[in-house]
Amino acid sequence: MTAAALAAWHSGTVPQLSLHSPIGDLTVSEEAGRIVALDWGWGRDQTPTPLLERARAQLFAYFDGDLPDCSFDLPLMPAGTPYRLRVWAALCAIPPGETRAYGAIAAVAGGSARAVGGANRANPIPILIPCHRVVASGGLGGYSGGDGLATKTWLLDLERRGSARHRPPHPQG
Repeated sequence: MTAAALAAWHSGTVPQLSLHSPIGDLTVSEEAGRIVALDWGWGRDQTPTPLLERARAQLFAYFDGDLPDCSFDLPLMPAGTPYRLRVWAALCAIPPGETRAYGAIAAVAGGSARAVGGANRANPIPILIPCHRVVASGGLGGYSGGDGLATKTWLLDLERRGSARHRPPHPQG
């Protein structure tokens, strides 16, 4: 544990670091060497640990379209029930630039489409655990982060553009 992380731990707070993004200010928090939260808004305390600086750099690259395959390489530790953890693991398996219906996630994680929606709303690490990639069978569904559906649409468009840019060109034939 770094000195900054240790000082934050002793003060009863978790280390956090904020960044400006195209979808608003975001704050990433860490505990025990893992990312535990990504929140909308600017955090009160700023504790630049190596992990939080790495997370911020990857988020900047993601928003700039420079993160290959929109894939984050960060240790995550979301707090949740065993069911929610199964749902969030299923979300992480959705390839960037693609979506899955709530019912499809329920088929993998168990439960119902409504239960998947509840797990999505409770996701403590949005973007990194890509709940924005889950859509309703008849449309986008909902999104509780940032500016709601406008943020969800923006993230999906960003990933579709990034995925297309990182695909190898089709051979001419």
